[in-house]
Amino acid sequence: MTSPLLMLLMLQESTRGPGISIFLLQMLAFVAIIYFLMIRPKMQQEKRHRARLKGLRRGDEIVTSGGIVGKITELRDDHLTIKSGESRFIIVRDRVAEVRGEDKKS
Repeated sequence: MTSPLLMLLMLQESTRGPGISIFLLQMLAFVAIIYFLMIRPKMQQEKRHRARLKGLRRGDEIVTSGGIVGKITELRDDHLTIKSGESRFIIVRDRVAEVRGEDKKS
């Protein structure tokens, strides 16, 4: 014999099941939306930036992350020498924020 209390507990378990699966489906959709709207575009932007840094050439006009604008006069492995006005600076390649243009004479 089955007691009414046991029947009631079995009934509650069967109705609780789809609620959990719907919740998990909603959470999965939320994570996917966050990934495609925020994480993936940032990763692609960083990948393009790394490619621009690898493609730097002598004569390119750059802007550093500190706001200094100058032309590249010398390239080394991880350092650049730039000329800005009458001054020359040695900067780390990773601090280049933007490549504005290039000198067409090179």
